[in-house]
Amino acid sequence: MLHRLCALIAALAVSLSASFAFAFAQEVPPLPNAVHSPNAGREGMVVAEEQRATEIGADILAQGGNAVDAAVATAFALAVTYPAAGNLGGGGFMMVYLADEDRVVAVDYREMAPGAADRDMYLDKEGEVVRADIMKTLKGAGVPGTVAGLLYAQEKYGRLSRKDVMAPAIRLAEKGYPLRYYDTARVEAYRSRLTRNEAALAEFFKPDGAAYLPGETFKRKDLAKTLKAISKKGRDGFYKGWVADAIVADMPNHGGLISHDDLENYEVTERDPVRGTYRGYDIVSMPPPSSGGVHLIEMLNMLETRAPRSGQSDDAETLHFLAEVMRRAYADRAEHLGDPDYVDVPVEGLTSKTYAHDLAAAIDPDSATPSSKIGAGDPYPYESADTTHLSVIDAEGNMVANTYTLNASFGSGIVIPGTGVLMNNEMDDFSAAPGVPNYYGLVGDEKNAIAAGKRPLSSMTPTLVFKDGEPYLATGAQGGSRIITAVLQVIVNVIDRGMNVADATDHPRIHHQWLPDEILYEPGLSADTIRLLEAKGHTLEPFDWHATPQTLLWRDGWAYGYADERTPGSAACSPDGGC
Repeated sequence: MLHRLCALIAALAVSLSASFAFAFAQEVPPLPNAVHSPNAGREGMVVAEEQRATEIGADILAQGGNAVDAAVATAFALAVTYPAAGNLGGGGFMMVYLADEDRVVAVDYREMAPGAADRDMYLDKEGEVVRADIMKTLKGAGVPGTVAGLLYAQEKYGRLSRKDVMAPAIRLAEKGYPLRYYDTARVEAYRSRLTRNEAALAEFFKPDGAAYLPGETFKRKDLAKTLKAISKKGRDGFYKGWVADAIVADMPNHGGLISHDDLENYEVTERDPVRGTYRGYDIVSMPPPSSGGVHLIEMLNMLETRAPRSGQSDDAETLHFLAEVMRRAYADRAEHLGDPDYVDVPVEGLTSKTYAHDLAAAIDPDSATPSSKIGAGDPYPYESADTTHLSVIDAEGNMVANTYTLNASFGSGIVIPGTGVLMNNEMDDFSAAPGVPNYYGLVGDEKNAIAAGKRPLSSMTPTLVFKDGEPYLATGAQGGSRIITAVLQVIVNVIDRGMNVADATDHPRIHHQWLPDEILYEPGLSADTIRLLEAKGHTLEPFDWHATPQTLLWRDGWAYGYADERTPGSAACSPDGGC
């Protein structure tokens, strides 16, 4: 027992030291204001939430792959090494900048509601939402889009073969990898969720139910078989054949609705990105059914009505205005956002600078406006006739910002027997009933009601920023409802405050999402600032449920990457500079 305890302590020390270490390429140019220095390299960079997967992406760049190849290889590897959010059984969004065409495409591979879904499917006889049906059973699973989306992007915009891009993930799953402390701690933290399901118990724990220990080799043989099927047959290796049969066969065991037709008919959609500007920079982000891009631009437009923030400190006046901006954007989110294939979403109005100016002008500089007195704004007159994130840039200037998710950590906690595939509980991102909060406390209205084939609203915010028409920044985050405000603050910290990507990411953040009516804040705010905000009528609550941006900056031929240290084990890796 003493030997095992010593081994655990040693593994923890090694893991922590590794997670906070940075490797630098030779001749890295100095950055101004660098308290924490980001990794850098001339041949591109990959930033993601798990180091082994990040290294795989960097190696794909070294093999001659482009940013899309590296992003897809990293994403498949994250399904092996970061199962809390990396996935085959979820969905997401990918922003791709094609340098030779000077064009951005938005790839929507969000989950879709099964054909048997209906708007009242989670209500009991009294009309109350049954949360357990959404979060803990396969009744909460949307039709997965990850496999279709990653393959679509790689086949259309990648350079290497599917076999080459998927081989590293298959190798990791089949041969296994040594566990680090945070790998084991993350699984143990969700033991109750993962041990409700027999297949999940077998996937993540030893035969006697004991946890794996740091340093032990963890193999995912069933997941390797699934990955091999996809590598060999492409989309049909997942949405047809034995994998599809296994998914459909397990649905009745857990109240699920997904059928063979749902799987075969799943569609990836390319959408026009939402675009805005901020102090001369071009902001390009994900459109609905993601709410992230629309409200990121809406908030930036409101912030642009005031002088830019400067310096490293946060004063109460600046944070008050920022919180009021967030409050108004999230109020709009609740009413106006949904799947544009099913409802009218006033994107042009919500992203209008005139609309933002009118919203900002109504903010009282001395007093918080209670959320109960703020409804959604009316953007129509301005119209004309959540997760894990990775960012990639290659030496040619191609960029990818990709966010994908299972919703809650480890999704439903249900593994499809024989496949190693964790299933999502993304149906929670629909409005199960108008005004009823979801897992992240967000409320929605009729536009986000459940319908067969519809995609649920999301907060995922993969974003690309351009300066003078050239690639400048790729960012995005995991973190549910906190994603949009985290991405917002990283961008503002870089553009307004001149921070490098490390300082911009590490800087303490706040979050306000309209309801509940409170400012969540990270450690770092002074007691005096908190007192001044409370005097303006704000309720403040400390929080440790962080969004974690993964950000790349491209400048003077160098890629600078930084992985948010709020997630242990994340990394920024370059083909020429290590991690």
